[in-house]
Formats: sequence, C-alpha cells, structure tokens
Amino acid sequence: MARQERAIRTRESILESMASLFIEVGYEAATIAALVERTGLTRGALYFHFPTKESMAHGVLARAVTREGILPQTYKLQEWVDLGLLLAHRLPREPMLRAAVQLSVDPKARTLFGTRWPDWIDLGQDLLVEAKERGELLPHAVPAEIARLAVGAWTGVQLVTEALPEDRALSEEIARLYQLILPNIASIGVLAKLDTSPYRAERLLDSAAVEEPVH
Repeated sequence: MARQERAIRTRESILESMASLFIEVGYEAATIAALVERTGLTRGALYFHFPTKESMAHGVLARAVTREGILPQTYKLQEWVDLGLLLAHRLPREPMLRAAVQLSVDPKARTLFGTRWPDWIDLGQDLLVEAKERGELLPHAVPAEIARLAVGAWTGVQLVTEALPEDRALSEEIARLYQLILPNIASIGVLAKLDTSPYRAERLLDSAAVEEPVH
C-alpha cells in the first residue's frame, strides 16, 4: 500500500511539474530534459509513469473537467453558474487547470489531442437541460446553445483578462459575464434569486470542505 501511495504521489508530482512547464513555455517547447531537471527524477522514472510528453498532456487535460465544490442548490441554474465561478476561482491558483486551458488554445497541442471544451459544454448542458425541465429558463432558451456559447465566452474572458495589463481578478470578470448572460435566459422568478457574487466560489469550497467526512 505504501509503495502504491508513493507511486501516486510521484505521478501527481510529475503532472504538476509538467503543467508548470506547459504554462511557462508552451507545449512544443516543454521538454523531457527540462522536466528531469525540475523534478530530479531520471528519464526512466518519468517514462515508467508517462511514456511520452503527449501522455503527460493527456494527464493534465484529464484533470480539467471537474464538479469539485459544486453543491446541490434549489435551482439547477445556480449550479450551472457555480460551475463557471468555481473554475474562475481555482484557475489562477491551480497550475493543472491553467495548463489545461493553455493546451486547449495551443494550436500544436490541439491538433495532437484535442481539447476538453466539449466536456465542459456537455457538463454545462446537462445542468441547463435540468434547469429547462424545471421551468428555470425562459421559453426561447436552448440549453445546447447556451452551454456552447458560454464556454466560448468564458474562455475568451479568461484569455483577455490574463493578457490585459490591468490587474483584474478573473472571478470578478466571470461574475460580470454571468450577470450579462442570465437576464437573457433565466425566468424572472429565478433570476432574482441567483447569486453571481465573485466571492461565491470561495464560500462554496469552504462549505464543501466542512461537509467532507473525516476518515
């Protein structure tokens, strides 16, 4: 068991180090030699866990789509908003997520193994379909269209926020994005009850941590 746990920690450490390299220099310029230097592991040890750089990229992308922090809410539309707010809160703090986004917009990487955007769209669409069935969306709102366009808008806001010289918090910018979107898709009764605060994600993660069982 101890050996297995050590292997899991080593694998995680390799992914985190490679994610940092992807962020710093991009997919193509990130090399195994640089990874060896950064981790202190031998090439043999690296290849034991990941046979290629591409497999490491797949490992990073696999961590991108998550419902971490999302708690059941009265309205499914709130859970959909929470999905985007939580990602905005976590992205600047978690290299693995930042690297996954960077790989998704890197043309070279994208041609090799695609992106996780379809998975984010599907996750959002599932919540929006439930919201539609519950009468939380306006009659004209189409879950598939909203999910697809919202992921595109979210990604655009993230890239622009990161590139602008002003010190803007991604959580605040994404909160504004939802404040613009929701009046066009949410039913009047639900709209007034939705929380789009940029601080909501932090509160959700704190609540999720409190609710985790102690082993």
